[in-house]
Amino acid sequence: MKMHELVLILTVIFAATLFSSCCLALTEDGMTLLEIKSSLNDSRNLLGNWQATDESPCKWTGISCHTHDQRVRSINLPYMQLGGIISPSIGRLDKLQRLALHQNSLHGSIPNEITNCTELRALYLRANYLQGGIPANIGNLLFLTILDLSSNSLKGAIPSSLGRLTHLHYLNLSTNFFSGEIPDFGALSAFGNKSFIGNLDLCGQQVHKPCRTSMGFPAVLPHASSDEVAVPTKRSSHYMKGVLIGAMSTMGLALVVLLAFLWICLLSKKERAVKRYTEVRKQVDQETSTKLITFHGDMPYPSCEIIEKLEALDEEDVVGSGGFGTVYRMVMNDCGTFAVKRIDRSREGSDQVFERELEILGSIKHINLVNLRGYCRLPATKLLIYDYLSMGSLDDFLHEHGEGQQLLNWSARLKIALGSARGLAYLHHDCCPKIIHRDIKSSNILLDENLEPHVSDFGLAKLLVDEEAHVTTVVAGTFGYLAPEYLQSGRATEKSDVYSFGVLLLELVTGKRPTDPTFVKRGLNVVGWMNTLLKENRLEDVIDKRCADADMETVEAILEIAARCTDANPDDRPSMNQVLQLLEQEVMSPCPSDFYESHSDYC
Repeated sequence: MKMHELVLILTVIFAATLFSSCCLALTEDGMTLLEIKSSLNDSRNLLGNWQATDESPCKWTGISCHTHDQRVRSINLPYMQLGGIISPSIGRLDKLQRLALHQNSLHGSIPNEITNCTELRALYLRANYLQGGIPANIGNLLFLTILDLSSNSLKGAIPSSLGRLTHLHYLNLSTNFFSGEIPDFGALSAFGNKSFIGNLDLCGQQVHKPCRTSMGFPAVLPHASSDEVAVPTKRSSHYMKGVLIGAMSTMGLALVVLLAFLWICLLSKKERAVKRYTEVRKQVDQETSTKLITFHGDMPYPSCEIIEKLEALDEEDVVGSGGFGTVYRMVMNDCGTFAVKRIDRSREGSDQVFERELEILGSIKHINLVNLRGYCRLPATKLLIYDYLSMGSLDDFLHEHGEGQQLLNWSARLKIALGSARGLAYLHHDCCPKIIHRDIKSSNILLDENLEPHVSDFGLAKLLVDEEAHVTTVVAGTFGYLAPEYLQSGRATEKSDVYSFGVLLLELVTGKRPTDPTFVKRGLNVVGWMNTLLKENRLEDVIDKRCADADMETVEAILEIAARCTDANPDDRPSMNQVLQLLEQEVMSPCPSDFYESHSDYC
């Protein structure tokens, strides 16, 4: 064989090999991911390593696979500034268990094909610009444990098929435009108002808002005893006519009596209401009138009843005190319970500006923020009305509970850290204008009956403190939680909130207050004490001894996040969105259902 013929044969073999490796190597899931990528706007080229020439997508950014068959197991692409839409091709990834695309700029609708991913456990699509409704067949995702569609522009009715998701432990549909009655069916009946907050047109038992029904009477049609139509005789016709006239006369008389009775009751009720309201108004000074503002219809009670209850609050109703005033427990006539904060501080400026800024705070709805329901100005004081959270504050659980009382295990502490981060990230990144809390601390993290955290007192530091006052650095925060640069300059930023949140993480790990006497004697705060012990390799001394179920892997991860949050240089601290992303990756990956105490075999 001649040399040129041998070269030609080798060239053909090499080209064929190259062609097969380029065009046949990538798995079917990999090709599907490339279709999904083509529908996305990756302006920062963060998905640049998604290449058709690869054999497998398992090392691509944000992708993980099952080890035994290399099928795609999770897509984790939050905070990537991705635009575009979610491709219907997603439905071909039938082994997908986790889809996290939250905090991006996605638009369009949630594709119905996503319900073909029947092994899906966690679906995170919050904080995008998604429109349309929830796919009607979402009930096909029988293993779904976590569903977070909050902070989008979704609308329409909530499908009843959600009730079939018996493994669902976390549901967040808040801050959308859903409307109609929430189905009280199956799993949906287990979730309360916090899962639906911020959808003003929703009604139903879960949000304590009755749905409106028509006022008409039902029509009852007569029917014959057989299929044949009965033909009345002339005699029976006269008889039926008399009966009909008598029945109509009786009904007319009964209607007159009923209307008279209702009129008397209405007048009596009106007189009682006027009398009660007059009694309240008698206490009002001529120059300073009582004023009640409820935000977005969040207080389904007559104004006179609310004012009467507020006026009657006394020392027996006190449940605590904070940096801005005393907190009372107010119980309405139907046993509805609210927390009332009496404001002990004032600020310069008109009441109109103050009330307008309060209304902005009242419009903020999030599952991990305490709901501000209203404001009342009485002659001698100003009062804020909030949701009442029965379990008290994180500070109570960590530092005030005695022997025999409920303790926080490690899973509960992680849940509190994650929820608190979500609430604070919402204030920093999703509110317009953004809100800097200025007083993040354990006593401002309130817990509901499920130990879900709710950040309280957001916005009050700025609202109630004169910006020109020299004492701003003292009154707008709590010693031990304040960032060094905030103490020096008195200027609060998002990064000073991040520092306070880092201290909160250390408080959760150690079970100690930021200014605990055990290390204050050494001239340290909790940050310095933690750094000293870690340098001495004494990690076991950092962990709260009451937290027996803490595992070292997640403890080290939380301490690393806390260290980044409490960096002395504010520019080197992460944003709250980044902190939230780190917590979600460390706490809820790779098996989110374990975090919500579901069955481990779901992952």
